[in-house]
Formats: sequence, C-alpha cells, structure tokens
Amino acid sequence: MTEQIVGVIGGSGLYEMEGLTDIQRVTVDTPFGAPSDEFVTGMLDGVRMVFLPRHGRGHRLLPSEVNYRANIYGMKKLGVERIISVSAVGSMKEDIPPGDIVIPDQFIDRTKGVRKDTFFGDGVVAHAGFADPVCGSLSDILYTAARAAGATVHKGGTYVCMEGPAFSTRAESLLYRSFGVSVIGMTNLTEAKLAREAEICYGTIALSTDYDCWHEHHDDVTVDAIVAIIKQNVAMAKNIIRHAVAEIGGERSCSCATAMQFSIITEKSHIPEGTRQKLDLIIGKYL
Repeated sequence: MTEQIVGVIGGSGLYEMEGLTDIQRVTVDTPFGAPSDEFVTGMLDGVRMVFLPRHGRGHRLLPSEVNYRANIYGMKKLGVERIISVSAVGSMKEDIPPGDIVIPDQFIDRTKGVRKDTFFGDGVVAHAGFADPVCGSLSDILYTAARAAGATVHKGGTYVCMEGPAFSTRAESLLYRSFGVSVIGMTNLTEAKLAREAEICYGTIALSTDYDCWHEHHDDVTVDAIVAIIKQNVAMAKNIIRHAVAEIGGERSCSCATAMQFSIITEKSHIPEGTRQKLDLIIGKYL
C-alpha cells in the first residue's frame, strides 16, 4: 500500500500544529513557476502531511497573484492525494455567524480571468468534469471531523469566488445573497479546478469571519475584524485537521483518482513534445 500523504493549503501557523514531527522545509521546482512558498512536510499521528501557506509567509500575495498551478503541481509532485483547504470566508447567510465552519460543496466563479486556472493549453485540450467540484468523500470526513472537534459546522453550501482584493460593494453582496450562496471568498475555486485536473481530492474548511457588507445590523467587513476571528479559529482548524487525518486512509475509491481519464480531446500525435513533458506528472499515464 502506498503511503498516505495529505496536503493542507492555508494561512501561516498551521505547520506549527501540535504533534507534528519530522518537520522539513522543501523547495519544489515546477514547469509553471514558483509556488507561494516552501512546502512544510511532517508526520502527524502516522500520516505524512504537506503544508503550504497560500499567500506566502507573511501574507505577501494577493489572491490573483497566487501561483495556483505551481502550488497544486507542487502538491502532486510531493505525492499528495488529498488536499484540505483552510480559508477565511464571509458569510452570506444569517444562520452562519462569524466563528462557524462551512464545508462547501459547490462554487460560483466571479473571478475575472486574470488567474491561471488550468494546466492545459499550449497544444493540448482537456475538459475536466466539474459538476461536483469537491471530493464528496473528503468533505464528509471534514464535516465529521469538525463535529468531533466541537465546531458549529454546516455541511454543504455554495462558495462564491470573487476576484478581490477589494471586498464586495453592498450591491454585489446583495446580488450574491440573491443567488442563495452560503459564503464568499477569493481563492478556493481556482484551487479546486486545478486539483481536479491533477486528480487530487479537494475539500474546504471555510471559516466564517464576517457578514460581508449585506447585514444591516452588523459592521461591514474589515481586515482587523477578520484577523481577530481567524486567530480564534486557528486552534479549531488544527483540531479539525487532526480528527480528519485519523479518518483518512487506504486507497481512494472516489472518482477524483481518475478524473482526467477521458478528458483529453487532443489527438496524442498532435501534442507538442514540450507540452507533453510539462504535463507528464499530470496526465502522463494517459499518454
């Protein structure tokens, strides 16, 4: 049986999880440029883990500046089969107050095409199935882990992914509310798309930090308010991850593991050699 390796993408501090041993920092080269930072590897309760601060140490990168392709490629290169994303989000529903946890199962894309959200192009065309954009099996584990950790957690819901870095206007916030979405953020959809192309299971622990700016009885979202809630929730996020790791194991039975098997449309003989080499880690087994 192959070693189980779990990836975590999130803010700084997660790699300091209590009980993490054999910690190393690893620099990973990718055909898509440099990842956000060094990867931090270690062992937690017998499971190898790989951590990456999405915005770099010190939070240096805007959501649209994050090299999502390099981040996901790096996870793949390090043998990660499941990625747990930890993200701060704004709540778009009254019953998801700041401090609650959401395990979303859908996304709406409101980004502007600035960020690179596919490994393909340059002579090869592929269309990944994305009707269910997160791994149901991993998301179930995260929900169960959140309950075990004592969190107030909501299973399912739609995450609307906006471009940023500015927060929503009030009109935008009310528009998104009319969509029936649960939370709003700036990063996870792009990661989910690339994780699917890389055949990595992907699930999100979304930490509600505010009510965006739609709620007339609450202050509009501000950075200082978000940071305060995030600090309160770091311990909870770590606890959820610890519980989740205990339940992750064995060979994957979900469709994520073979997501790209029938997705490549370009005739193999027409794929440029340079592109073939660049994508060998991603789809080499199908070529």
